[in-house]
Amino acid sequence: MNQFPSQDKSQPIHIALTFDDNYWAPAYATMRSVCLATHRRKDLVFHLCHRTLTKRHVADLSRITDEFGATLAWYDLDKDARFADIAARARYNRRLSNIVYARLMFGELLPATVTRLIYLDCDMYVRAPIEELAEMDMEGSPVAAVRDTYSFQIIGGRDIRANQDLFYLTDMYFNAGLLVIDMDAWRREGVLAKFEQVMQDGTLERIYYDQDFLNLAFHGRWKRLDTLWNVINPRAAHEAFDPKLLHYTDRRKPWNLFSFVAFARTYRHVMTNDLFYAYMRHRLGRRLGKLIGLKP
Repeated sequence: MNQFPSQDKSQPIHIALTFDDNYWAPAYATMRSVCLATHRRKDLVFHLCHRTLTKRHVADLSRITDEFGATLAWYDLDKDARFADIAARARYNRRLSNIVYARLMFGELLPATVTRLIYLDCDMYVRAPIEELAEMDMEGSPVAAVRDTYSFQIIGGRDIRANQDLFYLTDMYFNAGLLVIDMDAWRREGVLAKFEQVMQDGTLERIYYDQDFLNLAFHGRWKRLDTLWNVINPRAAHEAFDPKLLHYTDRRKPWNLFSFVAFARTYRHVMTNDLFYAYMRHRLGRRLGKLIGLKP
């Protein structure tokens, strides 16, 4: 008899994304890619943990329900005092902003009825049925993820010398852009309380934000997924491997006009042409605003 049964196929598939108003279009594309690749579209529940959105962007995101029948659950983090407190005190991520810490609050934000959660970064393109992750056997692990191929650089920094008192370079280290989470175990772990501790003792100032923290919190206790479930920094050559999920981690994104990343043209149509060009105009407007000194 299997000691660790897989998830009930009749249950909803819960997926969480975290983003601000400047990332609404990639969030839409990630969700739409999930919907296009699954056989269980109406079972999808997207938990959108977001900063305050414009009405127009809310309408854009709501197309997911109109087209596929998936459910959207909205969490405005700017109205959550707990998130405001964490964001104000945690080390600021200049590239991604402190929205990265929202995923540490899933135990507090999401309903207790959510027992299996899939977290996705918004710079991802899903090409395989997400139910493969929702229904898989977790084998008793609190989280499942893909090994990060850049782990030496992330952990060790320059000359691979930093933080050797916290990490062994030979130990398995996961990329936190895709997480499959046993939410009951996550809540028992007290993830947010552990994060509070690393803020207070100064550890957070030394590590790579929430990803390093999660690797410390779940060290040696996570299930390793096939690498094809999180192909990092994908280039055209990766298309030959038929990846299940692409993760556009560097500055070359598929929503750029002249992009040579894997499946760039397909991604553009997943985002849809109208949203692709609307997002391009949005980003150009922000850049021009910064150049002339306007608040972004």
